[in-house]
Amino acid sequence: MSQTTGTTGKSTERTQAAREVSTTPTGGGLVTSQGKTSIGDGVVSKIAGIATREVDGVFAVGGGAARAMGAVRERIGGKNHAQGVSVEVGERQAAVDVDVVVEYGYAIADVADGVRRNVIRSIERMTGLEVTEVNVAVGDIHIPGEESEDQAPEQEPRVR
Repeated sequence: MSQTTGTTGKSTERTQAAREVSTTPTGGGLVTSQGKTSIGDGVVSKIAGIATREVDGVFAVGGGAARAMGAVRERIGGKNHAQGVSVEVGERQAAVDVDVVVEYGYAIADVADGVRRNVIRSIERMTGLEVTEVNVAVGDIHIPGEESEDQAPEQEPRVR
């Protein structure tokens, strides 16, 4: 099992939890008498990233360095939906870590609960995996009108 981005102190515990096979089969039919469906970490990371961005109060996903790299990637023409998301995917279970920036004025606990609910619902609905945990780390608060280096609008060049 590998993490797509970032690491946590709970990596060993999460790896074990993700590898445990639940006694109740999931609704997605990942293991049937006709074969086995495996779902990659990248797929689950993308689903979690998109689900996180859908929650009101989430300004951005990922830490400062991840957002800076994402800005560069977007200028080149790509978007990393899994940015700021780390997952452990087992045969029937998944665990997720998400780093977010919350918009000023929103209750952080409410935003974290919304992220948790939306990520669990999206992953379980789309993959059939049981989500054992979703850890939300709030790394910053975005204050409207206050731009940081990695969020600053592109400026005109001084020399032409």
